[in-house]
Amino acid sequence: SLAVLQALEDGLKKADADPSVKAIMICGENGKFSAGADIRGFSSPKRHGVALGPIVSLIESREKPVVAAIEGVALGGGLEVALGCHYRVAHVKARMGLPEVTIGLLPGAEGTQRLPRLIGVPAALDMITTGKHIPATEALKLGLVDEIVEENTIEAAIRLANKV
Repeated sequence: SLAVLQALEDGLKKADADPSVKAIMICGENGKFSAGADIRGFSSPKRHGVALGPIVSLIESREKPVVAAIEGVALGGGLEVALGCHYRVAHVKARMGLPEVTIGLLPGAEGTQRLPRLIGVPAALDMITTGKHIPATEALKLGLVDEIVEENTIEAAIRLANKV
């Protein structure tokens, strides 16, 4: 939603401006990182304000490390947000994917560029063209996430942020 995108932008800028902040952690709410965009908004008239692609680029361009704490699902635009982060920690039960292709859409926030850089072209093409969701264990093997945990994902992401 526009509110979430605006909150991400505001939070990143606030963290950048605060010298006491050494790293940034992005997490979801209610046990889910992000299921992506609400597709009902795709047919709405063009709205003004922040867009996902520039927000993902803003995340990626931070000098302070940005860590994604992925719980539940990171799908579509949610996975693209995680791809913009410098590090990713996922709960062992998390799933990730770019399912928008199943309704005829390509990932629109540079996921088609970031994913191949991270996991290689063959694996990325499979994810992008099939829309399949992969479990955290497979994401770790592919290099999509840096760690998987069975405990509190947010605490693990904070530990990783402190380490880096």
